[in-house]
Amino acid sequence: MSNSFPAHASPTFPSSHPSSNAPTTSIPAYNLTTPAPLPSIISPAFTPPQTPSNETNTIPLTERDAPSIPVDSSLSATSSPALLAELPTVVCDVRARIPTTSEQELWLHVYRTSIDTKDHLAIVFGSHIRSASLFTPRPGETESDRMIRGAYQGRLFPGRTTSRADSAAAESTPDGTAPEAPTEPETDDADKPPLVRIHSECYTGETIGSSRCDCGEQLDEAQRLMCLPINQSSGGVIVYLRQEGRGIGLSEKLKAYNLQDLGLDTYEANLMLRHPADARSYGVATAILMDLGLGGERGIRLLTNNPDKIRAVEGPRREVVVKERVAMVPIAWQTGGKEGVRGKELDKYLSTKIEKFKHLLG
Repeated sequence: MSNSFPAHASPTFPSSHPSSNAPTTSIPAYNLTTPAPLPSIISPAFTPPQTPSNETNTIPLTERDAPSIPVDSSLSATSSPALLAELPTVVCDVRARIPTTSEQELWLHVYRTSIDTKDHLAIVFGSHIRSASLFTPRPGETESDRMIRGAYQGRLFPGRTTSRADSAAAESTPDGTAPEAPTEPETDDADKPPLVRIHSECYTGETIGSSRCDCGEQLDEAQRLMCLPINQSSGGVIVYLRQEGRGIGLSEKLKAYNLQDLGLDTYEANLMLRHPADARSYGVATAILMDLGLGGERGIRLLTNNPDKIRAVEGPRREVVVKERVAMVPIAWQTGGKEGVRGKELDKYLSTKIEKFKHLLG
């Protein structure tokens, strides 16, 4: 196969969201003609423990929590990983309550950022996890404006006229808004760090049922785990980042699929197209977690098999602390192939994740 590719003009990116007041940000164009390997976002010495065996677990899949492994990344890296020098600015424009077909409720938040024009999402489980930027008063807005964009306490109902849940309590708070009482049951797990999944957009796996990857299954499994009674009191967040195809976009991802049909794996295909094997960035996710009040030493439990993601999500100054890694074991592996995504393309994809991306799937 020839490695010769025509030179393409570098695309021009808009510098800021058209409706944003964020300062203009210059985004350098990626040079397609002179590719260079990107520095690792984490030290090669960082090796969290492997996923424990699940062979003796007899709890039904619908009730089963995922294996959890303690992590102290501050002691794991021997050199400073290449992270963003500063986190981007994020603002939650709107949130809404979403009742689901599983009879669970979630809060969908839409974010804009200072570094791109995409709508990134936070899928929040638990009414006690709230966005600071959403509830910050905005110039000239009315109570109706606040309710329409989701900056209200409690629950909406026909005829409601105020964003405050309790007027008397609101008078005692600096910003004039009353705190929203958590609706989660009181349990011994109330102090457990919230469960977090950083999920990158995957149209093929999530929407049209592709078996080239397990992304759709991972998104569904993250939501299932966050709805378990054992995790409800601590709450959970799925940060949904708009970075299709490990950050190369849908068009380039489909080209990579064609290269896979010609014999390459997903790692090799991205390099053949003159992209990094993994071009994703997690600065937006870190900033969103901080906006949701999940920064600091309390920490999070991160639902991932990707060792690079653990340190990257923490941010340049460890603004977010990963206390535990929660394993994402493929459902087909847990059920002996009776449930979950299956297929020979998926087997090759998982093998590449383990062998070349060093994902922690024993």
